[in-house]
Amino acid sequence: MGKSSSTDIRVRIIGEVERGQSCRAAARRFGVAPSTAIRLMRRKVQTGSVNPAKQGRPSGGGRLARHMEALVRWVEADGEITMPELASKLLAERGVTAHPASLSRLLLRHGFTVKKNIAGERNRSR
Repeated sequence: MGKSSSTDIRVRIIGEVERGQSCRAAARRFGVAPSTAIRLMRRKVQTGSVNPAKQGRPSGGGRLARHMEALVRWVEADGEITMPELASKLLAERGVTAHPASLSRLLLRHGFTVKKNIAGERNRSR
């Protein structure tokens, strides 16, 4: 994904266009592509802002989000469950395929940690 132009250059390009220059002339002056100046003006007209839009996926979604309650219940019921076992259980009971690493990252984001007890065995806790 590309990096956004600085707000300073955005404001300067918009200022040139508002002072009567064409988008292409303003783009040429500041060394950006004409399409960039045109998109900036379109954004200014539509939103009233020259700040860049958020990039990336919105957080909190994903296909595992709706199964989170069941996953938490299964992990809390059996703290010794492994991620491959959890993936198998999710497939068997819910029909959803998930990679064990994805399940691990999801549980870590929701406050679960992997702790080892004195015997060196792993145990999941929240």
